[in-house]
Amino acid sequence: MQLGIAAGMLSRRTLPLSAAGMAILFGIGVRDYGIFHLADYPIFLGVAAYFALIGLNKDLFGIRPIDVMRYAAAITLMWASIEKWAYPEWSFPLLIEHASMTLGFDNEFYMRAAGMVEFTLAFALIWTPLIRRCAAAVLTGMFISACFEFGKIDTIGHSAIIAVLIAILADNKVLPRDHRAAWLAPVALCAALSLTLFVYYFGHAALFKTSVL
Repeated sequence: MQLGIAAGMLSRRTLPLSAAGMAILFGIGVRDYGIFHLADYPIFLGVAAYFALIGLNKDLFGIRPIDVMRYAAAITLMWASIEKWAYPEWSFPLLIEHASMTLGFDNEFYMRAAGMVEFTLAFALIWTPLIRRCAAAVLTGMFISACFEFGKIDTIGHSAIIAVLIAILADNKVLPRDHRAAWLAPVALCAALSLTLFVYYFGHAALFKTSVL
């Protein structure tokens, strides 16, 4: 038993090193591919922060480690949903090959609708406990079902996201700050959507010297 406790303590102490390694790899990705392209993956910084905070037995200015990871997951998926509007043509070959995914809808309409659904579910991850757990359950089902459709590469690529979503789903702790008035939900959603659209399109224009629209 003492050996098991010692092993657990050693494992906990190595978590900050794992976090540092993930942060370094993310930095290398930013160097090689640019900050805009790596904006698709802040969830990995969230996981790194989670490992570091758990290993050091700390929180981030009063924010629990799992909440830091949850916010990173929400930002990642909100940002990725914008790509469905900005670059729908990236997905058209997949929709042609897997036509059943569109449920009979036109490809362009499907991408617009899918982007809104994904953004709303991602935003729900930062809302109240019941809402975020429901959103995590739906998103987990979507990512797992995609694994059957697209195979092992998709499974490997999305495994970290699935693990984070399952952790969010399992977190049933309710904090005082989690209580919010219901009318704030649509206001906050519109604000988050406007801000994400602004940062995405104006950020792209500034970095790549392109027009906003």
